[in-house]
Amino acid sequence: MSKVANNPSTSTWNARTEHLPEVELKDLQLSRLKLLLGELENNNAFYKTKLKANGVTSNTIKSLADIKNLPFTTKGDLQNNYPFGLFTKPVSEIARFHSSSGSKGKPTIVGYTANDLALWSEVCARSLACAGVRAGDIIQNSYGYGLFTGGLGIHYGAELLGATVIPASGGMTRRQLTLLQDLKARVLCCTPTYAMNIGHLMEELEIPVKTLNLQIGIFGAEPWTEEMRAQLTKKLSIQPLDIYGLSEIIGPGVSMECPHSAANQDGMHVWEDHFYPEIIDPKTGAPLPEGEEGELVFTTITKEAMPFLRYRTGDVSSLSRQPCACGRTMVKMARVKARLDEMLIIRGVNFYPGALEKILVAHPHLSAKFLLIIDRQKALDTINLQVELNRQTAQKWDSLSDPGQASGHHQRLKEEIKNLLKDLLAITAEVELMMPGTLPHNEAKAVRIIDKRPKATQE
Repeated sequence: MSKVANNPSTSTWNARTEHLPEVELKDLQLSRLKLLLGELENNNAFYKTKLKANGVTSNTIKSLADIKNLPFTTKGDLQNNYPFGLFTKPVSEIARFHSSSGSKGKPTIVGYTANDLALWSEVCARSLACAGVRAGDIIQNSYGYGLFTGGLGIHYGAELLGATVIPASGGMTRRQLTLLQDLKARVLCCTPTYAMNIGHLMEELEIPVKTLNLQIGIFGAEPWTEEMRAQLTKKLSIQPLDIYGLSEIIGPGVSMECPHSAANQDGMHVWEDHFYPEIIDPKTGAPLPEGEEGELVFTTITKEAMPFLRYRTGDVSSLSRQPCACGRTMVKMARVKARLDEMLIIRGVNFYPGALEKILVAHPHLSAKFLLIIDRQKALDTINLQVELNRQTAQKWDSLSDPGQASGHHQRLKEEIKNLLKDLLAITAEVELMMPGTLPHNEAKAVRIIDKRPKATQE
């Protein structure tokens, strides 16, 4: 791994690599891919079998175009080979384990060698610098620490960058707010929904945003919309930027928005000297051309403990090599707007939760917190949307002297939301308006959907 000193004036951590000409970058990727294949052929029984079945060896790969001949890896492969079946290094060489939550089945275990941990720190330092973080900045890291990869990845990347870290982790939002006021962090790192929770609490306590020193928000771990970006900008007076990663690939730090790409809404810089990206048709597996939307796939060309060939992330995105004003030459991936496994089919209509968030966040009387509960009565899907009023509306309506007037406002708003859902998303739902703070919130990833239908009928 190359080591280039941090250059605060350009907000670039590894200037030589991040500005590589495309020809040099492709040569580097190909050489690293061939080395990886040689390692897998010798030290990974799972991939050795798969490569043999595909008729591929490190010698048959002549160009990056040949990557289409390599086998895919899926989350099912991780679960079927739990816990160590996909490791390329012996457990004695593993410096750390992390794990997914296992909320959709058996958790996935990922391992890191000491070199993997150094790589992770490197790409997180790059990502923070890409966002405009500088050595000497104070960062409040409100991602969860522990088996979840978010907290520790950002923590070590920030320290490598030369920033000062407040390891706040998640939860205890009032204390988080006190820390932000007293320690004057310039940067907040957390999920976008948790940042919204902080903003809501400030409104509830009538704390002026000018009492904070925040300028940058680095938000990830869940898809979020431009409408939520606008709300976060308003509530916290910051520039919200998207960071992307997943534990199977390395954790946070796979790609990052810079201020220029965020302003133009044209994607996140992928650190493709370590993570080779592709977009494929999710149904056929065929590679898709630049600019076309499909499933995001990564090959980890420098990881040691648990490298992956063509890992299918389930995230919907696209790739672009359009130049960026920041000068970085690495490909940009469009911000993830949905996950394939989160697509719902309700009464025959394909539906992504992000489309609902887009409508609710933009509404002047609603907050971003909602819960969609889907059930099936006999042969018919039933849909119940619970959504919180924002604090200003709730306080205004609660102060009305005539209870009938407040009830009328509630009824008209419920009908308005029902009509919006029917017109824009083609779904019919019962709507419940909730008071602020009523719905449960998760300090890591927001729970937006509860699907109570039998598994066989969720399609």
